[in-house]
Amino acid sequence: MIFCIDIGNTNIVLGCYDGDKLPLFSRISTDRSRMSDQYAVEIKDILTLYGISPADIDGAIVSSVVPSLTAPVALAVKRAVGVEALILKRSLYRDLDIKLDNPKEIGADLVAAAVAAKEKYPLPCIIIDMGTATTITAMDKNGAFLGGAILPGVRVATDALISRTSTLVGISLEAPDSAIGRSTVDSMKSGAVFGTASMLDGMCERITKELGGKATVIATGGLAQVIEPHCKTDIIIDDKLLLEGLKLIYEKHTTK
Repeated sequence: MIFCIDIGNTNIVLGCYDGDKLPLFSRISTDRSRMSDQYAVEIKDILTLYGISPADIDGAIVSSVVPSLTAPVALAVKRAVGVEALILKRSLYRDLDIKLDNPKEIGADLVAAAVAAKEKYPLPCIIIDMGTATTITAMDKNGAFLGGAILPGVRVATDALISRTSTLVGISLEAPDSAIGRSTVDSMKSGAVFGTASMLDGMCERITKELGGKATVIATGGLAQVIEPHCKTDIIIDDKLLLEGLKLIYEKHTTK
């Protein structure tokens, strides 16, 4: 099995691939204060929960947008399953044509998603990743990564609004009955859910025009399933896109 780990700002996503099957798909909270051994214990517990033995793991790969956790989590993987994890870095994806002004700026999560999208979906495409930040990135018809847009994530934006006002309260991220909220809570839900959906529709329309008028749109990340039903754009939900990208990168690197 290939153990894939994506370290995000809010969650760490774990997946074990047995061929094309994914018998383990889980999330744990990102905690910058935790030690490597603590992560190792949690990883072993999750493997046990899913009935997977450390001996079943043949290799591992880690991507991270939290530099302070990259080495501790990689060490935790080694202690938990006994394999040295590959760390996603530029040398592992040199065949991805990155058109950014500074290709070194691209995040590991964007790389993994782009590799998977290029393999799985018709091009050109737009990739939406809805996590701590909402990223909207574009790939052209030849599979080149062009760049995109970065926005505050839905939860981050809502929390910031609450923290900067005196009377607004926390809300659950779910759609209200109508766009016209008749209470403070429903008005906030309308802005968070319908407002985000409208923003995604508008950005996809703009980017699609820049791509030549047609694009496949894929969404991933923890909040994609909350927002996508309220979008007018045809969007494919793929919550395992990043893990599949990591698997593809690992397989390509280890079979050379």
